[in-house]
Amino acid sequence: MAFWKFFFKHDSSFASSLSTQLEKQNLTDKILLVKHLENRGTVVNIYLSFNSHINLYELEKLCDSVGWVRRPLKKVKIAIDNSFLTAALFYEQNKKKILIGFARATSDTSFNATIWDVVIHPEFQGQGLGKILMAQIVKQLRHQDINTITLFADPHVVTFYKHLGFITDPDGVKGMFWYPL
Repeated sequence: MAFWKFFFKHDSSFASSLSTQLEKQNLTDKILLVKHLENRGTVVNIYLSFNSHINLYELEKLCDSVGWVRRPLKKVKIAIDNSFLTAALFYEQNKKKILIGFARATSDTSFNATIWDVVIHPEFQGQGLGKILMAQIVKQLRHQDINTITLFADPHVVTFYKHLGFITDPDGVKGMFWYPL
């Protein structure tokens, strides 16, 4: 419960107004997230889209940009198709969407959700986009009355999630894993 008190207590007015905007629109629409972000001397507008079609090759390229191990595209498609929620950040150039951020969540649609595959292109990191992406995913899950949200984080990004209010081992719960030998 401490996580939610922290998260909503420290919520920005921008994220709140964006949440209101999202509620008014179909979740497949693109929403202007950040206007006039400068990238390599070019000004771009960043858009957020929920549950939109994700080009698997663009997602693979995005994941490559942060050094993730490649996964079979057929399995990635199955994972995305079976996700409860997907979110994409992109900008448009010559009427083409350029994917720069992605995250997804799985859920039992009632009590629990787990956030997976949070990625922001290195050229766009450090500008608050990951924080906004996570805030909107959490808000959408909370809007569905999901109370327990978990995620798995590589050691080098644990601090990022802690700043968003996520805590490690709440109530002394220890995760357990099973892997084939």
